[in-house]
Amino acid sequence: MSSTRQNRQAARQRGVRRKARNNSGIAAAMAKATVPGAAYQVLSDDDVLKVHRAALELLERVGMGSATPRVIEVALANGCTLSDKGRLCFPRALVEDTLVKAAKSFVVHGRTPEFDFEAGTGTLNFCTGGAAVKMLDIHSRRYRDSTLADLHSLARLCDTLENIQWFARPVVATEIENLLQLDVNTVYACAAGTRKHIATSIVQGSHVREMLPLFDMLAGGVGQFARRPFCTVHATTVVSPMNFAPDSLDVAVAAVDIGMPIHCQTGPQAGATAPAALAGTLAQGCAESLASLTIINLLQPGYPVVMGNWVFVSDLRTGAFSGGGGEQALLGAAAGQMAAFYGVPGGVGAGMTDSKIPDQQAGFEKGLTLLLAGLSNGGLVYESAGMLASLLGCSFESMVIDNELLSSVRRIARGIEVSDATLSVPVVEEAVHGRGHFLGSEQTMALMDSEFVYPQLADRASVDDWHDAGSADMWDRATLRAKEILGAHTPHYISSEIDRRIRDHYKIRLPDPTAV
Repeated sequence: MSSTRQNRQAARQRGVRRKARNNSGIAAAMAKATVPGAAYQVLSDDDVLKVHRAALELLERVGMGSATPRVIEVALANGCTLSDKGRLCFPRALVEDTLVKAAKSFVVHGRTPEFDFEAGTGTLNFCTGGAAVKMLDIHSRRYRDSTLADLHSLARLCDTLENIQWFARPVVATEIENLLQLDVNTVYACAAGTRKHIATSIVQGSHVREMLPLFDMLAGGVGQFARRPFCTVHATTVVSPMNFAPDSLDVAVAAVDIGMPIHCQTGPQAGATAPAALAGTLAQGCAESLASLTIINLLQPGYPVVMGNWVFVSDLRTGAFSGGGGEQALLGAAAGQMAAFYGVPGGVGAGMTDSKIPDQQAGFEKGLTLLLAGLSNGGLVYESAGMLASLLGCSFESMVIDNELLSSVRRIARGIEVSDATLSVPVVEEAVHGRGHFLGSEQTMALMDSEFVYPQLADRASVDDWHDAGSADMWDRATLRAKEILGAHTPHYISSEIDRRIRDHYKIRLPDPTAV
């Protein structure tokens, strides 16, 4: 049998096995965390310590401005001081004690248990995210304002994508002006569309408390959300440089009150809201993140917090945020490495291309930032699928392309298993004295689905076959795939009874799925 024929036969067998896996819930199984076997360290051990000491010095000498009264009260009671400029200063011992008692890992609950996973350093999980106000329309391929329907469709799409573990709101429902209704409908649209863990920002702390009945109804009854908190609040608790954001700090405090996990974010931009020196930006980001982590743990020790040290880059020619490029890749990897050093679940941003369409620029910028962040051992990588235009735009097609990219990042992070069995000396010997190749061998058949990743969108056909099939590019193939998923996958993960109760209590903007 020729090698080409054997390859085709193996591909058919692989397709049969893949179909069987898909029918048995592979999406849930693949959505579990992978443990990296490889790691990229942009900082030496000595560099890590220097960054940490600089962060502690900033917290002790410069402190944080704009703390809220409740935060000041709890901080002063635990050893912090107010400077003559009214800034809240953190003693080194307090911060280091916080790192000892802070949660080292916690369960991230899916909307259904099969999508639960453990958040912590040393694992790799990919999350969506963002607050884009524009959507690259899948039909016209032109940008328009993003809508609640887009958010719901993105949740449905993500529900099927096996390399994304956590659905954080990628777009804003720009048509909703009332801020409480915006927060309520964002959570509803996400929960209706996916079984995975969801996350969103919330505008005010009072909204968190007003939305507790919604969270409980979605979780199954009064008090059930606190038992299985399926939603995390993304609270940008810091305005760089070195100031708390009072409204978001109130949101984080309210989240503690109701038992909602928190992703505390900071976003210093090198050369704009942080030093142009990348090491200085990293140190400032660590200081700001540690301040938020400390405050949450003073309120409740061991609380489930993701330390979102999102250190960014500015294009110094314009001062604008730049999501792609080597500097952003380095800072993302370094932030993840610092989270691993601190031993607490860390979140970094990656995949934030500046390109407006899913083109070659988007591919190389996403590849650089996602790979280095994925190898940092920090824990969670956000903005990892769908985002374009420096986080101002989102795309269904980009989300399915990025999901495929993430499969390769996860494979690289898993590394190469080296053992007597995988070194394959007897297998080589058998092939040399036998058929002269490894196609169809017992080892090849056993490992072909675990050792290798097979793309669904990336093209590996011959030039002639590609031309005969219509010469489609990646964007074309992704458009077809996204339309196929959105047309076929139309779940509503809220029961009719609970949906009715929610609609009786809140103004829900998505159409009632039970209405005739």
